[in-house]
Amino acid sequence: MDKNSPYQMDEPSQDEVISLVNSIFEVTDFTKSEFSLEFKIGDIEFKSKFEDLARRLEGISYVCKLEQDNNERFIIIQKFTIKKHRKWLNTSWTPRILFAIVIGFVMIDGYYRTSGTNSIIEIGDPLEMAAIYTLSLLGILGTHELGHIIAAKAHRLKTTWPYFIPGLPVIGIPTFGAFIQSRGLTINREILFDVAIAGPIAGLVIAVIVSVYGAYTAPVLDEEFAAGLFEESRLVEWEQGEPILLSASLALFGKGSGGHEVIMTPVLFAAWIGFLITFLNLLPAWQLDGGHMARTLLGPKLHRYATFGSMAVLVLLNYWLMAILILVMSQKNPSATPLDDVSPLSTKRKIAYLGIIGLAFLCAPLPSSFLPSFLP
Repeated sequence: MDKNSPYQMDEPSQDEVISLVNSIFEVTDFTKSEFSLEFKIGDIEFKSKFEDLARRLEGISYVCKLEQDNNERFIIIQKFTIKKHRKWLNTSWTPRILFAIVIGFVMIDGYYRTSGTNSIIEIGDPLEMAAIYTLSLLGILGTHELGHIIAAKAHRLKTTWPYFIPGLPVIGIPTFGAFIQSRGLTINREILFDVAIAGPIAGLVIAVIVSVYGAYTAPVLDEEFAAGLFEESRLVEWEQGEPILLSASLALFGKGSGGHEVIMTPVLFAAWIGFLITFLNLLPAWQLDGGHMARTLLGPKLHRYATFGSMAVLVLLNYWLMAILILVMSQKNPSATPLDDVSPLSTKRKIAYLGIIGLAFLCAPLPSSFLPSFLP
């Protein structure tokens, strides 16, 4: 929950907070000042107790933070005013209007991509194909955000509806993805990790389904015919990189070998965008989903290095604009910090993060020279 600076605590509320903390923890020392209360605790098992305290304090407009110094643990409690969010973000019609705009942009993009493909080989009615393209792409992005929302609700976090970001149809990609805003406290590392990992995993499942369907329906041209189209500039070489998962989908239907050219249909393009957005989100950078996961595992200092490493990877893949964007945004707000930044991440989540690294590689838009030999 976003909050402003603390203000003076009144005596009745102080007494209520002190009583609450003493009822939950083994308090060994206590200090109070004009703006905060500090409790030294002796509890060995404190993670679930702190989570309970944080939720109960949130209901009376207090926030607590757990700190550790030389194996001694302290709970710092302050009263905060709730920061008002931007008015346009608070209105219920904003996400609906953005969603409608994105639907229109994706439909336009799909219509023109289908028309362009039909000039080479017939793949279907432009309007019908645009609708399939829209369902595919927004299905990937919508499921991604739904994953975040479900995980947040499982941890009793309130969130906004997704805000879809319009893109550049026809000349680029029709949407730059979507985001949600949390309306609750990120209490510990595990909550931050769970909400972060749920979105990319959910969206990736749909992206794989779309990829397989796109590969199955994608037309192929023999090399001789395709060579003539290349000479006439009616067909251009795909130079944006190709995820291994997309290449594997083509190989599944025997379209990963030489001797022909596969047409990048709107549905295949939707899968490609889905893999690209998943890859970007899985990077251990800034406040991307992967950045949140890396922050819970590595801590703030190593996470900063991971952010710089992610930018280097993007530069190598020729995604300079995204690298610059991450650099600018990470200087302004480097990472999310849970209230309990002491409790370590569970072993199963650490193992899950190893899988995330592998999935990021499979979704990365790799140059053709990096792809395995059995893939196109």
